[in-house]
Amino acid sequence: MGRIFEVRKATMFARWDRMAKQFTRIGKEIAIAVKAGGPDPATNPALRRCFQNAKAVNMPKDRVEAAIKRAQGKEMENYDEILYEGYAPHGVAILVETATDNHVRTVANVKSHFNKGGGALGNSGSVAFQFKKMGVFKLKPEGLNAEDLELELIDFGLEELGEGTGENDENLLIVRSAFTDFGNMQKALEDKGITPISAELEWIPTVTVPVNDEQAADVSKLIEKLEQDDDVQKVFHNMG
Repeated sequence: MGRIFEVRKATMFARWDRMAKQFTRIGKEIAIAVKAGGPDPATNPALRRCFQNAKAVNMPKDRVEAAIKRAQGKEMENYDEILYEGYAPHGVAILVETATDNHVRTVANVKSHFNKGGGALGNSGSVAFQFKKMGVFKLKPEGLNAEDLELELIDFGLEELGEGTGENDENLLIVRSAFTDFGNMQKALEDKGITPISAELEWIPTVTVPVNDEQAADVSKLIEKLEQDDDVQKVFHNMG
């Protein structure tokens, strides 16, 4: 019984840690969106996207409102979004999106994570060519006809429409558009009365590196360390 309790406790703490990290990430995204486009979601599509993503991870409304209020304050940090590129062990390409108020600290930490994880931080352009930046919208499939939706969204930049699963293994429709069509796709879905579960800009690999279970574990350890860093927003890889 004691062993079961310890496992459950560890799982619970891991879930809390992941939730706290998600809240921090979205809080920074809200700050960046408000600084760039103001606090009114009606005129700020980036902020509307943040609201959708906050809801997807069950971020409390009061925390969202507090993040907006902080972003409007004079003491609020200015975050710069910086993309780092590198290689994990076994030739797997890694992209690390960060939002930081201290470039020196962030690059030092990211480099340290790569070195300790058996990888190497690269120069700008060293691995990004192996990815394509795309808009990714996750939709609940209820009430939607995938074939009809595909035809309706082609004129707004649709590149791919497929099926996927969410964090709780629920079935989802995944809509992908080119990065440059993200705003068009977001508006098209809004005009059709479709509210995505989440709307993200993601780096999708154009080529993948096959790995075995042992190699995948090595790469996953590095990714986990990077994701735990306070300045890191998202980590992408081309592990197959």
